[in-house]
Parts: sequence; C-alpha cells; structure tokens
Amino acid sequence: MFSNEYDVIVVGAGHAGSEAAAAAANLGSKTLLVTMNLQTIAQMSCNPAMGGIAKGQIVREIDALGGYSGIISDNTAIQFRMLNMSKGPAMWSPRVQSDRMRFAEAWRLKLESTPNLDFYQEMVGGIIVENGVVKGVRTSLGLEIFGKTVVLTNGTFLNGLIHIGEKQFGGGRAGEKAATGITKDLVDLGFEAGRMKTGTPPRVDGRSLDFSKMMEQAGDENPEKFSYSDETKPLTKQRSCYITHTSLEVHDVLREGFDRSPMFNGSIQSLGPRYCPSIEDKINRFADKERHQIFVEPEGWDTVECYVNGFSTSLPEDVQFKALRRVEGFENVKFFRPGYAIEYDFFPPTQLKHTLETKLVSGLFFAGQINGTTGYEEAASQGLMAGINAHLLSAERDPFILRRDEAYIGVLVDDLITKGTEEPYRMFTSRAEYRTLLRQDNADFRLTPKSYEIGLATEARMRRMETKEKKSSDFVQFFKDTSVPAEEINKIFQRRNSALVGQSDKMFKFFSRPEVTMEDMKTIDSVVQFIEENELDPEVVQQAEIQVKYSGYIEKEKNNADKLNRLEGLKIPPNFDYSKLKSLSYEAREKLSKIRPVTVSQASRISGVSPNDVSVLLVYMGR
Repeated sequence: MFSNEYDVIVVGAGHAGSEAAAAAANLGSKTLLVTMNLQTIAQMSCNPAMGGIAKGQIVREIDALGGYSGIISDNTAIQFRMLNMSKGPAMWSPRVQSDRMRFAEAWRLKLESTPNLDFYQEMVGGIIVENGVVKGVRTSLGLEIFGKTVVLTNGTFLNGLIHIGEKQFGGGRAGEKAATGITKDLVDLGFEAGRMKTGTPPRVDGRSLDFSKMMEQAGDENPEKFSYSDETKPLTKQRSCYITHTSLEVHDVLREGFDRSPMFNGSIQSLGPRYCPSIEDKINRFADKERHQIFVEPEGWDTVECYVNGFSTSLPEDVQFKALRRVEGFENVKFFRPGYAIEYDFFPPTQLKHTLETKLVSGLFFAGQINGTTGYEEAASQGLMAGINAHLLSAERDPFILRRDEAYIGVLVDDLITKGTEEPYRMFTSRAEYRTLLRQDNADFRLTPKSYEIGLATEARMRRMETKEKKSSDFVQFFKDTSVPAEEINKIFQRRNSALVGQSDKMFKFFSRPEVTMEDMKTIDSVVQFIEENELDPEVVQQAEIQVKYSGYIEKEKNNADKLNRLEGLKIPPNFDYSKLKSLSYEAREKLSKIRPVTVSQASRISGVSPNDVSVLLVYMGR
C-alpha cells in the first residue's frame, strides 16, 4: 500500500495538520495526511469561531502566506466582527462566528482538491527513527509508512483523558478515542513530556432558550473578511450571538458540586489555560464577582445547536444542568451534551528549533497543542510553518523562519522555543513588542513576498498585493504633495473642536491630527477625485489612513526593531560550551545549554538570562 517514500507525512488532521499538509503539498512535496477519522478533518472541538484578539492577526498572516484558514473561515462564516475598534489599529482584531459543520466540510474538500496529497485513516502508534533521523511512522495495524520528514500534530489525543465530575474515560475529544504509543516512543528517544488540561462548555438546544431575555450581539454593519484574496466575499447576511450572565444563585449551585469536581478533588493536577478558565475556576478565583458573562453562540446557519461560551466546566453533568437552568434565558434549557475537561500529553517546545523541527531527531516536526499551545489559530500557524519547513528540509533548501518584528507567528514560535510554557500558551497583542508593525491590515505587505519567494503564495496573490501597496503609497504621497487652503481645512477643524490654522499647508500635516478622520478628508473635493480616478477600494483607503496617522509610531518601531535585529546576526556556534564562561550566572549557563539559542538575540529572550549574561556573551563574541 505504501511502497514509495513520502517527502512529508503529517500525523493528525486538526487545524495544525490540515495547514501543514496543504502547505507541504502545495509546495510540491509528495505528502500523506494520516488521521484517526477522516470525517473529523479540521473539526472545531471547542467554540465555533476563528480569530479574535491577536488570533485574528494570525489568521490574516496565515492567509498572506498562502494558507487556507482565512479563506475557509470567510466561506463558512455566519457573523463578522472587528474587535477593539475603539482602540488604535494595532489592536484591531477580526473575528468570525463559523458554521461548524460547513467549516470542517470545506477544509476536507479543499484538501481533497490539493495535488500531491494522499490520505489514510488509521491511528499512528509509533515513530520510526534510525541513528537520530526520522524514517517514517508505524500504524496500529503494524503498517510501516516511510517518509523523509514527519510532522506530529496530535492535538489533545495523546493519552487523552476526559473528565466529567468523578467520571473519567479515555478520549481525544467527545466521541473519539485517545491516541496511544507515540508518547512512549518519544520518551524512549529522550524527549521530555508533560500533561496539560483544557475544557469545553455544554452544547445546548437553541429551541429551548429564551433569547428575549438576553442582549443581542449582532455582526458589523459593514463586515470585512479575513482573506486578502479574491476567492472570498464579505457576508451579506449574518446571524446574531447573545449575551447573558450568571448570578450568585448560579454560583451557589455550582459550588454544591465542588467536592465532585476533578479540578478540586485532585483528579486533575495539570495546568489549564489561565485566560480561558472554567466556570468553577472563575467563581473560585474571583469570589467577589456577582456575575460572569455568558456568550450564546449559534453553531451554524441551519442547526439549532448553541455553544455556551464562558461556561467551560468539568463538573458533574447534573450540577451543570441544574446551574445552567438558573441562568437568565436558560430556564428550560435542554442539553445536547455536557461540558468536560480533557488532559493530554504535550512536549515542552524548548526541545524544538525555530523551524519547529525537534533538536533530538532530525526530520521530526511538532505543531499545535503537542507544543503546549491552545487555540485553533495558534495551532494552524504552527502547522503552516512546520509544513513549509518539512518540505524545505526534504527538498534540501534553506529553512523559513519569521522574526518577531515580521509576524505574530514569529512571536509565537520564538516565545515557545526560547521561553517554553508551563500552561497552555495563548497569543495576545501584549506578547508582541512590535504590534504597531504587526497589524491585521498589513499582513499581506509583510508576508506575501516572503511566501511567494519560497513558492507558496501564488502569482495572483503577489500581483494583487503589489497593486494594493502601490495604490496606498500613491495615496499617502498625494497627501504629502497636495496643499489645502486654511479656510477649507478650518471647516473640518471647527467641527472637530481642533485648533484652527492661519495658512494653507500640506494635507499630510493636517490629516495627522488624531481627531481628523478619513471621512473628514473626503469632504475635500480633490481627495474624493483622487479616490474615484484611481478606483481605490476601502482596503486601500484604510491602509493609507493608518500610514498617515501613525507614520511616526511606525518609523520609531522600525528603528527599534532594526537595533535589536543586529543581535540576530550574531550567531552562536552550534556546540558552544557555556560552562567555560564562568562570568555567566549558573541559571544562564543551565538554560543556554538546554535551549541552545542560535543567536545572541534569541539568548537574550530566554527566561533566566539577564542583561548582564547577554553582555558576557557579547564580550566573548567580540562585540
């Protein structure tokens, strides 16, 4: 059945596995996607949504690189919202509510139409390694499938254990069995393993809810979309979500089950995501809060199933039901299934290179929750990077690595490799020190040329990006070159309660004022004329506005990034002996020897390596 060697074998078909397989195959590698169930490709195991704060930027970056998450999110969306619009553009984050069933279907059909990609349904129970080099995988039926590279994207399936109250059973998610064997193989090879936990809320019958008692949360009036390509269109109709709240009565009912909660009785000892706590964790940690928000999210266009966001729990099912019936609007709720917690194996990501290839075994890559992350978007971005680098390695080409000032994906990977994680890692805008550069609106400018260079982004994408970039820069130049009379601009300043001017000047200077908007500038005839004559779409107009209004901040951040990137050029020899640098602190020697950073800049970001330790390294490197 598998007589020929594959270039890339991807194990697992969640968000990471799907992006990895698509990237490797589209780059030309003969690729095999092996999964336990071909009916659950790209399944949304938790909430039916893509994007959100910082996560939306990641989806845009995946799209700019030629991945599929943005396109599939657009084509299966039921609602679009741009979050954080009251803040600056560095914080704007797109998010879609998705049709869960159509999302998975669209992913499967997209993968099936991808050349160079084969599929096989079976559990992978082991890894074939010879002399520190991966050679393939071994299935539960004993089949040996050979490949030049292997990408493991096992999600929550590695020795997965589901908890509902005092009940425990093996599983990778509700209704699906756990995967066994791989962890033992990896530990025997010398890998360090750990356990993590995540949870999910009950799913309920929307027909049993009283939405009139809840606050409606509609989508944006003029919805945008994720993908920069022409393959998708913005939504013309949307479904609303709803908001309700818990109460002190709900909290009291939940506390009745604490003695049977695996979180409090010692059954679960692994760490869950701090920023997405269970409802029992919330009322325990924030005992002063009288209520917590509950978001009621429809699971699709046609289904009645709803996701109860904010009510993640592993409490006994009878306690879940009793408490939820006391939430306003849920008085007659019917369950589709209770919430549960799941524990699973992960491998601390400090054991990886920046390509996501393992340091111990050549050709073996990890992506997604196996690296200790949480979230579809984080997983998908790692899958994309692992798939790209597995292809490049098998083709004997240079690796593809993104810096922290180039992408949120670069921040994510660098954080994992240099700092590791002791709890499920989730991306936030605050994790990026260059977030003014890493906006959701310019991901195509930042990343499409890089992807095009390695052969993933298409010619059409590249030309579209170049046209958009030229049009927006021409529009910015128009503002720099064109003057406006004082009396005309003062009409705008009067409306905005802004200081008046006594003489004409360039539009760029006036437009740079925080209170002046593009809508204000469109009251000037020459601006409207330029937009119409050059057929500028809203995307280009928005891009020009951001470049005008934030040019000072953008330039300052670029300069800061350039200074730090000089340290990226200072390479540390691969087998450098840190023990001989007695001026280093003991912790720095220990951490540097374990993580083995490639550059001085990476070394500076390792927890436990102080500025003084970096100075010692710089002195030794002759700087």
